[in-house]
Amino acid sequence: MSSVFRILLRRLGISVIVLIGVSMLIFAIARVIPGDPARIALGPNATAEQVAAIRTEMHLDEPIVAQYGHFVTDVLRGDLGTSLYTNRPVTQDIVEFLPATLELVIFAGLLMVALGLPLGILAARHRARWPDHVVRVLTLLTVSAPSFVWAVILMLVFAFYLPLFPVAGRIDDSYEIARVTGFLTVDTLIAGRFDAFLDVLHHLVLPAVALALSGIGQAARLTRANMVETYDKPYIEMAQAYGFAPGRIARRYAFKPSLIPSLTIIGLDFAAMLGNAFLVEAVFAWPGLSRYGVAVILRKDLNAIMGTVLVIALTFLIINIIVDLLIAFLNPRIRHSTRAAT
Repeated sequence: MSSVFRILLRRLGISVIVLIGVSMLIFAIARVIPGDPARIALGPNATAEQVAAIRTEMHLDEPIVAQYGHFVTDVLRGDLGTSLYTNRPVTQDIVEFLPATLELVIFAGLLMVALGLPLGILAARHRARWPDHVVRVLTLLTVSAPSFVWAVILMLVFAFYLPLFPVAGRIDDSYEIARVTGFLTVDTLIAGRFDAFLDVLHHLVLPAVALALSGIGQAARLTRANMVETYDKPYIEMAQAYGFAPGRIARRYAFKPSLIPSLTIIGLDFAAMLGNAFLVEAVFAWPGLSRYGVAVILRKDLNAIMGTVLVIALTFLIINIIVDLLIAFLNPRIRHSTRAAT
């Protein structure tokens, strides 16, 4: 059995335990929040009999342990219940809203990697010179403000004062694209509508940049710090003494050892975007799962709350497993230590 496969099995086991713990915690918190979910769902004009019927249907009149047992049984069958907010199965809501959030987060993550790492390399190569100072100031600005502040600023500047990008939505209403995957960038290409694909990218730019700016700054600052430390290593001084080109030293000898801690933080930031995207989605009227999750929390829609949190937690764990495997692939010491431990 390969060391990477052992790492995968270990992470999967830990993830199952974490997912069970998250489900128990959120289930308990959702039950102790003030307010009767049945009364909130039916409104103030509902009769006592109607409220009692909903409470019985949702098992709210049973002990909390029995309620959790019903929930686990339903989840194992693939049934997350019915949303009191949309009156549809929660699984149907998740299938509808999750691709929009994932598409936004994926593009924001690509921007974070494509801009954050090169900026960190640039700052480290020109340490204590003007490119380094410019990058440090810019990255400090990006990490100092939350994503929704950048969302408002970008909207005001590039959608109102300079009408270069659309204000809201995922695609212009004039396009009719058949839903295949839920990812509009993919569905437009499947439909052979390259003009619609460009329109989707046009709508993606502002929300993706707003969501990615904080991660770009953090990735750049961490990469710079790690590479500056690596530049003081003896093998870097030896490479410089042999007359290797500065670009080659930066890419081949300084960047790769510095990538591992940066990759860990980038993975965590990428996963955290799933939960942090709700404010950006609210600003740009983006029909995603994070925005849906806030709406069901405000209405104390227990089934939808549990389904949304579990999906986000599961996605978070999957991303962390992928990051762990990438780190194990890049760092042979982790693979060897895993093999020795077993």
